[in-house]
Amino acid sequence: MLRESAISFGYDLDLATVGDPAIPTAIPGGNALLDLVDVALGKSDKPLLDAQQAIINTLGPEALVDAAAVLGNFEMMNRVAEGTGIPIPQQSIDRESEIVAALGLLDLIKG
Repeated sequence: MLRESAISFGYDLDLATVGDPAIPTAIPGGNALLDLVDVALGKSDKPLLDAQQAIINTLGPEALVDAAAVLGNFEMMNRVAEGTGIPIPQQSIDRESEIVAALGLLDLIKG
């Protein structure tokens, strides 16, 4: 969805930016959004209030509400899928192989 949304808005998105903060996001407020996700997922020691304030400063308070809602929805969907044992269809893995490779997800799966 991120890739298609970026294309529709004319952003030159490199998905590798999701895993590497040194790569520019090309999305307005993208770094602030990535910081919020990292904090929410426990991958950053940055205070949550700092991450929230960065989004307010760059995109406005409405964007913080939207970002929190999207983050919460994705987290909920992942927990439901994992909790019910829903497997990822091979067709989906094959279709998204470029994204999986760009994000380094195969390394996580292989351990």
